[in-house]
Order: sequence, then structure tokens, then C-alpha cells
Amino acid sequence: MSVVEPSTHPLDRPIWSALTTRQRTLAEGGARALRYPAAVAPFADMVDMSPESFAALGAIMSGSEIAVLFTPDAVTAPAEFRIVLAETGEQMIGAPARRAIDGVETVTLGAGDVPAMLALTELTKPGPFSARTHELGTFLGVRVDGELVAMAGERMKPANYTEMTAVCVHPSHRGRGYGQLLLGAISREIAARGEIPFLHVFSGNTSAIALYRRQGMKIRRSLHVTVLQKRM
Repeated sequence: MSVVEPSTHPLDRPIWSALTTRQRTLAEGGARALRYPAAVAPFADMVDMSPESFAALGAIMSGSEIAVLFTPDAVTAPAEFRIVLAETGEQMIGAPARRAIDGVETVTLGAGDVPAMLALTELTKPGPFSARTHELGTFLGVRVDGELVAMAGERMKPANYTEMTAVCVHPSHRGRGYGQLLLGAISREIAARGEIPFLHVFSGNTSAIALYRRQGMKIRRSLHVTVLQKRM
């Protein structure tokens, strides 16, 4: 299997790096294009931007499926693909500050919590979240009167880095520090394993970027976020 050039930092191509290192057992595809199973996450990447690699990507997509790419450079897709979205995102790195809230405990979420996790992510739109996304790592939540009102978890795992993801809080429970509580708890889980936490946020989400900065995280670099779909 082809790999990213040795001079490239694993976070410059986080999807390719994850699918060729710690999450290689999840990888679908071959030497030119890889993806996560569709029920886990829509993320994919290619070894390069050649016509042959785009053809390989198309071969592992079916129907109306999308492929979400995080790349250092803007993606120019061939005619057989439609660009659904082309934005920039900020890649932030560091361990958010620890936060405690009196009377509030985090709970570990699992398969039995998937309906509630899907409902919360559908309401808050933190990014792609599917029925098996929770299989990518630890997910923690906050429940109030039995209802899941906040959560955060782990997603991509390139080299010795682990991405924090799905940070979301129910609109009726915002402003209480639940997001900061969960980010701090997830980052501690990651750091305890000797790994480095990072996350992605759209460049236009200035309030979230400011929050992460206040928690001690720094922007490492910008990436292009491209969503592709095959033309039918």
C-alpha cells in the first residue's frame, strides 16, 4: 500500500494517515484511495490527486454516497465528481483545560446510546455522525434527568494523534460549561494513553475557535474540507 511521503506530517493528511496507521483495519480501498466504512464515517483520501486516484476513489463509492476529504491543498475534481462543499477548516492541537462542574458527572456512551447520540447530533450538527461512529473511540456524555444533553468523543487516529469530535450541547442546556467539561475529559483520556489530542473546526466558526483557544489549544494549520459525490 502506498503511504504519504515521509516528510509529510501525519496531521497534514489526517484521514490518509489514520487509515494507514492505527485505523488501517477499518480501511476500505487500495493503494490509491481509502475510506472508512460508510456506516462509520464519510471520510476518504487518496495517495495523490491524479486521475487514477480519483478513479480509484470513485470505485469504492456507490450510489449517492459522499466522500469528505481533508487536504492541505484545494481539490480540483474531474468531471465525474460533483463538489458538494468546499470550505476551509482550522486544525487545532493541544489538551483543553480541565473543567469540573459541581453535581455533574460524565458517562461513557456505547451502542445502547446510539439513538440518543444520533438525535443530539441531528439537532446540533457538529459534523458527520453515523450509526457506527461511536466505534472509533471513547465517547462521553452528560445526562440531565435521563436525557443525553451533551457529548464529545474520538474519531480519526493518525499516528500518535487522536481527534476529538462530535462536541455538541443541546440548545436548551448551553452556557453551563458542558462542552468544556467533556473536551477536558476526552483530552485526559487521550493524553493518558500517551497520545496528542487535536480537533477540526470550520474557519468561519469563530466562536468555537475562540473557545478552544481559551482552553489552551492552538491552531496548527488550515486544511481544505471538500465533499465529493459521484455524478449519476
